[in-house]
Amino acid sequence: MIKSKKQKFGNLIIQVALIILAVYMFLPIYLTVVMSVKPTEELFVFPPKLYTLRPTLSNFTSMLESARQNRVPFSRYLFNTVAVTFSVTLCQCVFVSMGAFVLAKCEFYGKKLVNALIITALLYQSNVIYIMQYMVMSKVGIINTPLALILPSIASPIGFFLMKQSIAQIPDSMIESAKIDGAGLFRICWQIVMPNQKPALMTLIIFAFQASWNIQGGSLIFDEQLKTLPSVILQISSSGLARAGEAMASAVFLLIPPVVVFTLAQRQIMDTMVHSGIK
Repeated sequence: MIKSKKQKFGNLIIQVALIILAVYMFLPIYLTVVMSVKPTEELFVFPPKLYTLRPTLSNFTSMLESARQNRVPFSRYLFNTVAVTFSVTLCQCVFVSMGAFVLAKCEFYGKKLVNALIITALLYQSNVIYIMQYMVMSKVGIINTPLALILPSIASPIGFFLMKQSIAQIPDSMIESAKIDGAGLFRICWQIVMPNQKPALMTLIIFAFQASWNIQGGSLIFDEQLKTLPSVILQISSSGLARAGEAMASAVFLLIPPVVVFTLAQRQIMDTMVHSGIK
């Protein structure tokens, strides 16, 4: 009886802590949505309010007008963002999946070194190697082209790690049986291994989609015709508090696709974390 009461009390504490954490994590999203529908005069009210008295969609129309002032329609920025996102997501899934399969199920000289380099790369953010990346892209001649946004984002250390850990769960006997039947590595990878990696692939797609959807590339793309939506948001937000509503409207517009994709596939992410050994 005493143990049961202790368990109930412990569960209650955990539930309260989770509710507080959920509210804390949801608050920035809520404030972004509220500020996107606030009229300009309410943005300067002090102390700031967590709600709006007169919601309006004028910030969204102003966002479109601001885009037209750059002589580039808003649809062009949207097309650039979708094109970069689709290209990065597709290429990352293809190359990361093949690389993870080789690291998990093939033996070659230097395999341990490659694994160590991938794990080490997880410790570094892209800002650390940004200067080196810029120098390489400048030498190759892809600055101010869509490739400057796509190529550096294809290689994903976290994607390699997740896919490798997930593929490692497949029995080696399945691979050996396929080799005995005459299947090559490419066929084994895409017709035997990958159909069993749907949760991991979905997780990789979500991570790639979220990262590529928010690519700015402000120092890599100078032609207004090639800029993406995050770059436009940065330009709008740097114009001062008077355009804070437009910036928040743009942020809400960018927020919707990742939230929808993540909500639809969150179960796949949990399955991948369990099978990848992440506790």
